[in-house]
Amino acid sequence: MEYEKLVSQALQARKNAYAPYSNFKVGAAVLTNDGKIFTGCNIENASYGATNCAERTAIFKAVSEGYTTIKAIAIVGVQNDYTYPCGICRQVIAEFATDDTKIILGKNDTEYLVKTLDEILPGAFTKKDLGK
Repeated sequence: MEYEKLVSQALQARKNAYAPYSNFKVGAAVLTNDGKIFTGCNIENASYGATNCAERTAIFKAVSEGYTTIKAIAIVGVQNDYTYPCGICRQVIAEFATDDTKIILGKNDTEYLVKTLDEILPGAFTKKDLGK
């Protein structure tokens, strides 16, 4: 998998972030099992509660087009630092991830970390738990 390509797409998506309140711009790119890429940015709202994170924007775009399995997701936030997804985004990632899903935290075009869901959300509550 070309992680740099996914990070690059997330960096491009970050440019569209609407963050007039926090000025904290985030971009994400989701790679589906079918090889399709969906991007998203964070979109803030004056009420704060109606704000949507970049990760969820990208995932919801994919799901709305019929893609419900994430092979990888790249996330970029603050330039030259790693930005991890917030708790609610981790839970949404868990909903559509597999044991093999990679979470790529991009610092810039060439520097990134590759994590697993278990590393960023150990002991996640998932749909598997509902059958117990």
